[in-house]
Amino acid sequence: MIWSAPAKLNLMLHIVGRNQGGYHELQTVFQLIDLCDRIEITVRGDGVITRPAGPAGVPEDEDLVVRAARALQKVSGTGLGAEIVIRKRIPLGGGLGGGSSDAATTLLALNQMWKLAYTSAQIQTFGAALGADVPVFVAGRSSWAEGIGEKLTPVSLGPDSWYLVIFPGVAVPTAAVFQAPELTRNSPTTTMRGFLETGGRNDCEAVVRARFPAVGEALDWLARHAPARLTGTGACVFAKFARAADAERVAARVPDKWRAYVARGLARSPVLDELELQSES
Repeated sequence: MIWSAPAKLNLMLHIVGRNQGGYHELQTVFQLIDLCDRIEITVRGDGVITRPAGPAGVPEDEDLVVRAARALQKVSGTGLGAEIVIRKRIPLGGGLGGGSSDAATTLLALNQMWKLAYTSAQIQTFGAALGADVPVFVAGRSSWAEGIGEKLTPVSLGPDSWYLVIFPGVAVPTAAVFQAPELTRNSPTTTMRGFLETGGRNDCEAVVRARFPAVGEALDWLARHAPARLTGTGACVFAKFARAADAERVAARVPDKWRAYVARGLARSPVLDELELQSES
């Protein structure tokens, strides 16, 4: 079986404090987009979980997909295993949530392929232990998020939108950004209505600009064509367009040293449709 793992954009990212465990409390809007990795899964009867192909430079035992599969195997007690092949399109370290999305798709697919019958809410709980962005991909909806990203409210972001996403060729480590002493951690709380009225901002942008000049260069270049923003902790930057043709026109002018993607905004993850189709077959 082949399953989709979509990327996300953070249309805004406000850091409003820290919780008792020291994790950053945030408010963000997750927009799913149709830039997808593909996860190929074959069930094994011997209980072995293996990943013969995956992202370059990521050891099998450290891959979030393998960790997700093994965690689900342990909590469920199943004797089944899986061979998992990851076909990457989402750049690593780009702030697009590729690793978290791959893990979420793996959890959802194996829940069905292993016939475990866990609910989405249960799988979100398992996923939250792997990473803060995993639950939104398990839920499979563009969402308003609070807490550390696990308190999700599905949102309608209007008619089809198109995004030009630029990867400037550097990987930004999330932990380094969140540990930066100069990071804003006391933004006033807002609401979804406040975001729709003001557009919000990304509190990580100033830190990433200062530490990764290539990201700042890409932001400045894109801002000459449309309002530009950083997604997550970077490194990808993006701009919204009303039509695919408008995004494609700017994408054609992106300098060759960067990678450009034109993607459509999604209200619902394609993996949810794939799960429904498979359950009916």
